[in-house]
Amino acid sequence: MTIRTILVDDEKLAIQGLQLRLEPFEDVEIIETCQNGREAIRAIKTLKPDLVFLDIQMPGFDGFSVVQGVMEIDPPLFVFVTAFQEHAIRAFEANAVNYLMKPVDEDKLADTVERVRQRLAEKKSTEEAEKLKSVLSEVAPEAAEGLAGEEAEASNRYEKLINVKDRGQIFRVETDTIEHIEAAGDYMCIYTGDNSLILRETMKDLERRLDPRKFQRVHRSTIVNLDQVRQVKPHTNGECFLVLDSGAEVKVSRSYRDVVARFVH
Repeated sequence: MTIRTILVDDEKLAIQGLQLRLEPFEDVEIIETCQNGREAIRAIKTLKPDLVFLDIQMPGFDGFSVVQGVMEIDPPLFVFVTAFQEHAIRAFEANAVNYLMKPVDEDKLADTVERVRQRLAEKKSTEEAEKLKSVLSEVAPEAAEGLAGEEAEASNRYEKLINVKDRGQIFRVETDTIEHIEAAGDYMCIYTGDNSLILRETMKDLERRLDPRKFQRVHRSTIVNLDQVRQVKPHTNGECFLVLDSGAEVKVSRSYRDVVARFVH
């Protein structure tokens, strides 16, 4: 699949440098370059690219204004490219695929292109599934009902209650009430709004029991219930904190920061 791409930067050298770095990726086709936000909005609306590499600091319309300016259409994926680290959280809030610092590191660019491929594949799969269900509902309604049943079954395979033996008692914990989980060796500390419990189980085994659409790893030793997140706070070195409903703060490490982009859509 070809990834139709637009590059936006007010510096010609920056565009040329990014073009050179993107040349090894045969599936990335650069269909347009723009030097300001207004040009970018027109090009995105006209050409409907899959991906836009977007500078943030530009005269007039900055990168965030460009994103805002194309929200009425089905927007492309955005990768922000900038020299300013302090814009990282706003980039995630704009649902950016990634945030690259200038000069662009080749390994980080390769990782970003791979993320783009995955996001586009997921989007295509979702669209194709919706089309299939629409067609089936017209020509074979019984089959469509069967698909809906399979989706419900997939949702039901994750646990709604977890039994936790702690301090000589067995607690039945509804997974919806779990705010976050922290690993301590082979033990898990499960935090709800008003309680904390110790479960003897590995992080890997516990993850299999929880719905990944709701529970996401945000650190090597931390899982968070995304439904319980109420605020994102910036931190240093590309990290950030998630503020939970109880007021507790959980750090998101750099290697898991794309989780933030997924749920602050």
